[in-house]
Amino acid sequence: MKLLADENIPSSVVRTLADGGYDIVWIRTKAPGISDLDVMRYACQEKRIILTYDKDFGELVMKDNLCPSAGIILFRLPLKNPPQIAQYILDILKSRTDWEGHFSVVEEKRIRMRPLPKR
Repeated sequence: MKLLADENIPSSVVRTLADGGYDIVWIRTKAPGISDLDVMRYACQEKRIILTYDKDFGELVMKDNLCPSAGIILFRLPLKNPPQIAQYILDILKSRTDWEGHFSVVEEKRIRMRPLPKR
């Protein structure tokens, strides 16, 4: 699974996922300051699933019918220390194999998934 971490994803998460064997690119180092729309374009070109804390991606996908080919995972997690968040996100990603093609919302006690709209 190829991942694209939005700028708001902590560096500890990016490192933990890379160390866990994931192919991950971080917007903060690849193209800092680009718009959400450009993040989505990049994800589509690279066939990467977006990891983000930004709710705006949901609106872009569901209301404006813009979607990356691979998917979006929106994290709605309480603030904890970075190593705990990183390990939690790694565990969550490993817990499923059906992230692609979905807009997923990961909360502390549940995961909600909706298929991405067809283009």
